[in-house]
Amino acid sequence: MLDIVGTLVRLGLAAVWLISGWLKVIDLNQSYVAVEAYDLLPAGAVSLVSAGLPFLELALGVLVLLGLGTRVVAVASAVVLLGLIAAVSQAWARGLTIDCGCFGGGGAVAPGETQYPQEVARDIGFLLLAAWLIVRPRTLFSLDGALSGGTAEQAEPDEDDDVVDDQLDDVGENEEGQAGGRSRAQRS
Repeated sequence: MLDIVGTLVRLGLAAVWLISGWLKVIDLNQSYVAVEAYDLLPAGAVSLVSAGLPFLELALGVLVLLGLGTRVVAVASAVVLLGLIAAVSQAWARGLTIDCGCFGGGGAVAPGETQYPQEVARDIGFLLLAAWLIVRPRTLFSLDGALSGGTAEQAEPDEDDDVVDDQLDDVGENEEGQAGGRSRAQRS
């Protein structure tokens, strides 16, 4: 059941990055306006961030969709999302009246049209998706699973495997103790 939930989480996070990145790529000029509206970076850095961020988001989306390097990509996603949350929060705290531009658009808006609480809450929700994949990256239909031997269940050992290993260790120690004439308690 957790593998199914994880798969849905992975696909949801992939959709976030793919949609967000695509909406920015199709209008890079508007992406520049959105980044510039935060009034955080010098002009050269605004150009770099506004041109690079959409492609970073698309790359994260493709990797998460494929389930390739899921935990690492989830960590990178969390870092980007924390940066976005911090940027929106500082704009809110400074009294800027902007649209975040998280899903295209962005830039200055009329006072009263900001949606900072909703934007921060939405990004925290996305951050929770990334956190799930950091803690439990095992999902169905992922390249991680295929590259490690097939199914998600084969990608990482279950807790049951640890129980079996512990039982085998106990059996080995009991046989060793009987052969040497001493029990485990006597050796301690």
